[in-house]
Amino acid sequence: MSLVPSKFRNSQARASSGRRWGRFVPALMFALAFLLLPAGSSLFSSASAAASVPITEITGVVADDSVSIHAYNFPANTDFTVTMGPMGTRGVNGYVVGAVNSGASGSFNATFDIPSELYGSHQISIRLQSGGYYPYYSYNWFYNNTTGTTTPPPVVPPDTPAYTGVPTFKISAVQRNQSVTIQTNNFPADQTFNVTMGPMGTRGINGVAVGTLESGAGDVLTKTFTIPPELYDYAQISIRAQTAQAYPYYAYNWFWNNDANVAMAEAGTGGEPSDTASETESEPGSSSQVVYYGIPVISVTEVVKDQEVTFQTYNYPSNMDFSVTMGPMGTQGVNGIHVGDFNSGAGGSFPVTMPIPTELAGSYQIAIRTQSGHPSPYAFYSYNWFYNNTTP
Repeated sequence: MSLVPSKFRNSQARASSGRRWGRFVPALMFALAFLLLPAGSSLFSSASAAASVPITEITGVVADDSVSIHAYNFPANTDFTVTMGPMGTRGVNGYVVGAVNSGASGSFNATFDIPSELYGSHQISIRLQSGGYYPYYSYNWFYNNTTGTTTPPPVVPPDTPAYTGVPTFKISAVQRNQSVTIQTNNFPADQTFNVTMGPMGTRGINGVAVGTLESGAGDVLTKTFTIPPELYDYAQISIRAQTAQAYPYYAYNWFWNNDANVAMAEAGTGGEPSDTASETESEPGSSSQVVYYGIPVISVTEVVKDQEVTFQTYNYPSNMDFSVTMGPMGTQGVNGIHVGDFNSGAGGSFPVTMPIPTELAGSYQIAIRTQSGHPSPYAFYSYNWFYNNTTP
């Protein structure tokens, strides 16, 4: 199970046309803007995207001269350095082209000169980044052509609303080695999705073609697909729906290859998570099973310096044994010092207290990790960190 690190790798597919959200990109370009929260400011350092993400939109370009942006969801009253660089660099270590303050609202417009070193470039990356050890940052890119926008806006019939959001789907039923039924949510209209299946962890990429899904009016659709013989007896199977455009819409999920009716499960699926949904198997022959979806996270609630730490779990799977480790800040608790174990019982949310090992006594900051006994890469895990000060 893959959890989101402090840079918030988004749990859903992001959209890009070079200017704003709207179409979906491959995994290596899954987001145009990220938020890196200052340390300690989020309860969900292991799993959750922030409530708001600073986003930079390109609003106008004068070739080899300037680019105009609209920024929003930025932290208030924060200074940002603006850099530009070649396409693909995300503006990292780029040419400094100016600075801007986000103001009281965190939303602003600005124009910056394109540096002479990038004259003639076909595409240019731009980045806004604050100072400090844990900076906020946002980036985007643009075509170096004179235009009001980086790409022409889509032609939308007068009475048809533009598509926004993220297409997702959940698994509603499975017949072992025979079929899987999916239910979509927020699918764009009038699109043909190619559906593929593959082994767990592949996200269905380059998988076995099992059919197509015509989105029609879009939004909520239900369709059943045959499990291919190549995947018979696989315990877990990935499934993906993707359009054929250069910048495709796509969604994916996975399922246990066991007979199950999971139509009533509440499930967020697809987009750009790393197969984060999971579930627990029922007894053989059962007609239904309890389904676990989502991401387990922990929040540190209390610390007694050099003695113990208490954390609260959220969205934990039930009846699973977890090992707890601690280590120096930045290690995420990986290969850390084992400090104890607990069973998740009914799952969900509950407090856990663990001793701080003597090896970490006197440390300023400590990483803590919980991990189930499932074999990698399918283990459930969460991590966070805390100041080694008595609090509250």
